[in-house]
Amino acid sequence: MNAYKVTLNGKVYEFTIELINKDDIKAAPAPAAAPAPAAAPAAAPAASGDKAVKSPMPGTILDVKVTAGQAVKAGDLLMVLEAMKMENEILAAADGTVAAVNVSKGTTVETGTVLCTMA
Repeated sequence: MNAYKVTLNGKVYEFTIELINKDDIKAAPAPAAAPAPAAAPAAAPAASGDKAVKSPMPGTILDVKVTAGQAVKAGDLLMVLEAMKMENEILAAADGTVAAVNVSKGTTVETGTVLCTMA
């Protein structure tokens, strides 16, 4: 064993180090793999002619401002997506009717997740 003293910020620390034979070292068991995250529920398929409004980035839905069957104009607020501590407004790209809303408040989404469909 070797004894050492170290001074750090005016305080003296004493420690010893034991030299061991590497053949005496037992391999530590590999950590258990974390379970795979649950898959997000599949979005309802868009009806023929419906346009999907997809998430531009991963995040959490803070608020849903529309319901299925609601008429919207281009630029209307559909929902609020929180990503990287910022609130991002998801707006209607064109006039139309909300055919289906596929997420709810608190839903975690990935890039490309269909948030709602427009008819």
